[in-house]
Amino acid sequence: MPSVVAEFGPAALPMMLDSARRAPSSVAASLLPFAVPEVAVLMADWLARLKSVRATALACLHRHPGAAARALIPAALGKPVARLRAEQALAALVAGGHRDTVAEAAAGYGPAAEAAIADLLVADLLDALPAKIPVLPEWTEVAITTPIHPRGDAGALPPEAARHVMTMLAISKPGDPYAGLAVVKETCDGRSLADFAWAMFQRWQAAGYPSKESWVMDAQALLGDDETVRRLTPLIRTWPGEGGHARAVTGLDLLASIGSEVALMHLHGIAEKAKFGALKNRAKLKMDEVAAELGLTPQELADRLVPDFGLSADGSLTLDYGRRQFVVGFDEQLKPYVADASDKRLKNLPKPGANDDPELAPAAHRRFAGLKKDVRSVAGDAIHRLEQAMVNRRRWSAGDFGRLLVGHPLLWHIVGRLVWGLYDPSGKLTGTLRVAEDRSFADVEDDTLTLPEDALVGVVHPLELGESLADWSEVFADYEILQPFPQLGRETYELDPALVAEIEAAKIPTRAIIGLERRGWRRGAPQDAGWQGWIERDVPGGRTITIGLYPGISIGHLDFADEQTLVELGIDGLDPIITSEILRDLRDITR
Repeated sequence: MPSVVAEFGPAALPMMLDSARRAPSSVAASLLPFAVPEVAVLMADWLARLKSVRATALACLHRHPGAAARALIPAALGKPVARLRAEQALAALVAGGHRDTVAEAAAGYGPAAEAAIADLLVADLLDALPAKIPVLPEWTEVAITTPIHPRGDAGALPPEAARHVMTMLAISKPGDPYAGLAVVKETCDGRSLADFAWAMFQRWQAAGYPSKESWVMDAQALLGDDETVRRLTPLIRTWPGEGGHARAVTGLDLLASIGSEVALMHLHGIAEKAKFGALKNRAKLKMDEVAAELGLTPQELADRLVPDFGLSADGSLTLDYGRRQFVVGFDEQLKPYVADASDKRLKNLPKPGANDDPELAPAAHRRFAGLKKDVRSVAGDAIHRLEQAMVNRRRWSAGDFGRLLVGHPLLWHIVGRLVWGLYDPSGKLTGTLRVAEDRSFADVEDDTLTLPEDALVGVVHPLELGESLADWSEVFADYEILQPFPQLGRETYELDPALVAEIEAAKIPTRAIIGLERRGWRRGAPQDAGWQGWIERDVPGGRTITIGLYPGISIGHLDFADEQTLVELGIDGLDPIITSEILRDLRDITR
């Protein structure tokens, strides 16, 4: 759908609206660019009725507040059902900081409309309470033992105040929290609020996830932080296998709502590597929503989601134990290592000892433990994306290359281990370079280069290097530079009939075929009885390559056939790099 909107613009709207009314969760994010009355009215309806797209509806209303207000004010003064939904949407705009915009839109309909909407604008949001206040279950009492600390070291809130915080959470809705929570977050310590919310989650989990108290999940988005993300992500990944797909989908919404770099990083990781296909696809939809809101492609968003993890400009981190200091560095796979003051690498970061600072040392030890978890989540994806960028000929502007890659304190560790190319607008390679240790640019002769402001930069494929491949290999060998993935030493292939015949004759383990999904392939759409009879892969230029499987794969019964044969490798007419990469993938699984 995003591709349809990008190509056809307003002409696609009627079809988009028809699809959205039939499948809101699949199409909602694609309506974000449209500032038209029909979309505003639809979003107001979804906001009131559908929890699954509530966050998207709010995002769309806040993205086009003027258009939304003008579209909804007539309904807010009309028939009861439509009026209630329009009033709720307008109230959400007011709560989101668009009070003046709503007032201006009402004035445009004349004095009578302006006066009728005035009550909505002056209402005290703290008085917006439901007709029936929910009763807190008994198991929440245990969570109250986790203290909420006001800012400024003022002790802890009494139990009754903690219960009031729980009630505020219970009457809040996704994307529409009770206004009193803003006061709580302003006056209380954020870390203690996150721990309090997580204690509630653990009690809810122990109680068997009762649906009546599903607000506990929403509470993680309202009060959670990056540590909440680290605790919750492993559960989201496993819930579908335990019959908890709907809860896992809510977890994805939660990560998007927290919206920090770490939260979006983990959401992206689920979209790329989740074990369960339905969860993986839903995570991709959430990432598309976030990208659409920011006006970016998913890959451009992924570039911006790699946190700096508090690393210094040179890409290192100093851990202070008081009397001892340790420096964290990263290898070619972005695995962190620790060195002592004499620059000697250690097997592990030492545990705090009796002579270390009692506050600094434990905090530094915890920070390193969190760093290892977070970097493990992002490292594989970052390396994979750069490898795919080489295969698919993705290009960066000089500014983005310098800011998002060379200037990034973590990615810098792998950017300097690759050969990069300069390209003209037609895609022709005009020069090559590497990023030196001081982040300057050097050519194959080790002469300093200046990057033109209008340059397009990409990871060079070895087939593009020609005779300079050997020269670059020698440079990297001299500097003892290990590459994060095969580039200079990458196997390359031509379309040789004998090789194609060898691949087509091979008996390939079914699990090896499935493993191709890590390289951008996907299985064909399920047919009768869940049978999948082909694999396919998108290639630059808008084409999709399809290769048949015999006897095929049965969803849910991978033991249906232990081996597969590839049928009809229709890869004629592709450019040499894509041809080489496809043959490389297939050659790897036939060995």
